[in-house]
Amino acid sequence: MAGRRRRARWSSKSGLWPSRGAQIAERARWNLSKITGSETENVTALERSGDGIWKITVELLELPGMPETLDLIGSYETELDEEGKLLGYRRLRQYTRNRRGPEDSVDAEQQPGRNA
Repeated sequence: MAGRRRRARWSSKSGLWPSRGAQIAERARWNLSKITGSETENVTALERSGDGIWKITVELLELPGMPETLDLIGSYETELDEEGKLLGYRRLRQYTRNRRGPEDSVDAEQQPGRNA
């Protein structure tokens, strides 16, 4: 490959430009944090459909607990277009940090102080 140069890639952590998926995931985290006012925790899923729509699942710290195992976490699905514009979001479930499975979801339980 004489005469061909590899394009330089860069990021602050690895020295490489992030992939498009990583850029979209970061955009989803930023948008969700700005809209909800909550701190983002993790990106747990990233999927691109055939029509170019990205679905990203992001966990947010909705309510800090004491101890941290009682933190209230919300799992949100976001949709972004190919340019990274937020198309929509919705909460999939809510749970305490010490409960990770769907059967342990706070949404599935009757919360204290609320009538059934």
